[in-house]
Amino acid sequence: MTDETKKNGPDATAAENTAEAVASALEEAAERHAAEAAAAAQAAPNEPDPIEVLKNENDELRDRFLRLAAEMDNLRRRTERDVKDAKSYAIAGFARDMLAVSDNLRRAIDAVPAENREGADATLQALLEGVEMTERSMLSALERHGVKKIEAENQKFDPNFHQAMFEIPNPNVPNNTVVQVVQAGFTIGERVLRPAMVGVAKGGPKADAAPAQEAAGEQQN
Repeated sequence: MTDETKKNGPDATAAENTAEAVASALEEAAERHAAEAAAAAQAAPNEPDPIEVLKNENDELRDRFLRLAAEMDNLRRRTERDVKDAKSYAIAGFARDMLAVSDNLRRAIDAVPAENREGADATLQALLEGVEMTERSMLSALERHGVKKIEAENQKFDPNFHQAMFEIPNPNVPNNTVVQVVQAGFTIGERVLRPAMVGVAKGGPKADAAPAQEAAGEQQN
């Protein structure tokens, strides 16, 4: 066996195989590390930025605070309105009952014709004056508490404030004009406590006819 044979014998082959195995292992490890690094690089952008997370949480908390503040403001206004309504309309039932008493006083006064009052004795005159004074005092007290009389006569009929009881033919008065008040109506605050019972004119010109004609004349000019 020569020196050449010794160098290229089984030991040399084993060494070459070992070197190739080590090189292959190193290459595989490098490829694996490269893949892991690439995966980490790809995953890193998907992780939320802590600063952005805090900004989003801050914006969410700010929106929730603003909504809560708006709800509290609405609750405060609603409470104030309810308290105001309670003060204004708490006596509505009592005022309505007092109006019934006032109606009876008015009926007592109207039961005595004007011609009989002129020739009445002092006792009857004093009685009628006392009833009238009581009626005025009661209406004045109600007005101090927000109860006001609806001025209906000669006004255009409004179903929000008037209740039509009958129609009166009258060609000289605009149609649907209140010409007679059977029972006075009253409001309390901004609400109708009792609508006025009225008689309305029928057969006259339309209430808006004159203004419409004037507007048409102005357009022609």
